Amino acid sequence: MKKIAIHGSAFEIGQQLGEFGREAWHQKLTLTALWQTVTAMKDADQTVAMRALVQAHYPLIWQELEGLAAGLQAPIEEVFAWNCRGDLVRSTSDGCTTVAGQRADGVLTIAHNEDGFPQLRDDCAIVSIRPDSGMAFASFAYPGSICGHTVAVNEKGVVNTVNNIRALHRPEGVPRQILARAALNAATLDEAIAILTTPPRAGSFHHTLGQMGDSLLFSVEATGSGCSVTPLTAVFAHANHLIHPQLDDVEQVITASSGSRQQRLIEWLETQTQLDGDAAKAILSDQHDAVLPIYRLSPNDPDEENTLATAVFTLHTKQVDWQIFTLNRDEPEFKGTIS
Repeated sequence: MKKIAIHGSAFEIGQQLGEFGREAWHQKLTLTALWQTVTAMKDADQTVAMRALVQAHYPLIWQELEGLAAGLQAPIEEVFAWNCRGDLVRSTSDGCTTVAGQRADGVLTIAHNEDGFPQLRDDCAIVSIRPDSGMAFASFAYPGSICGHTVAVNEKGVVNTVNNIRALHRPEGVPRQILARAALNAATLDEAIAILTTPPRAGSFHHTLGQMGDSLLFSVEATGSGCSVTPLTAVFAHANHLIHPQLDDVEQVITASSGSRQQRLIEWLETQTQLDGDAAKAILSDQHDAVLPIYRLSPNDPDEENTLATAVFTLHTKQVDWQIFTLNRDEPEFKGTIS
């Protein structure tokens, strides 16, 4: 996996992200059925309406998208549609599993499996971004996508890990990846939650949020139909469907993999009273179910997803330590500290 550092204007940041992802965009992504389905909707009324909302409310992120298109050497209409894939279609190949909790000494842990297209395993990156305007942050990045919808930590120590939710109702609103990117500019948890839950929004995500120096973690299920914000008082785990009782009425697709992973997590939670990085990595490496495991490596995965990386964030009073593991589960491929 690549590690790259980017700085500059919003357009320049997007352009450099595009340059890193250009080969994979043209040689791999454009060959997928999902890309063809989504980009066929690039001029649909819904897409045009979302584009207008982004331009009006998040002009710097729009500039980042324009730069991304320039770096990819691809039409902005197709690049924007791709970054709205979860708003345009009800089910995408973006998986993920998250666990979160507290150690006995009060130190917080958020850990996350980033599950995506297996053919992109060698085409993703850990990026450190310092924009001319907005917060600096480190994030897992996919080729062809802006940052924010995977795992990230910003310069204020705000950690955000994101799980795909396949809600059927996706009304006219701001695209979910745009809101996730905007939340990387939050100086506090309250600000991040406000950005992620303020209507109008289109697609749905689950966010696990924490910040260095704060004693609370939050689970946020954000949909176009409504949002639920829950402070976490015990060890917590989330796959790829809504589980908050407040959103029981929201119609959604629950894939066999997401259902299996959540059930395994429920069983695991019954034995957990605290969480540290080792315990988190152990459950995120679990293959108890040989067909539908938490740690996903099968070329025949029914959701077309494999675990591309595991991120472990340890949140202290004055710093966040982070580690990224790939196929080697014993040694992190990348690590860093935000303080």
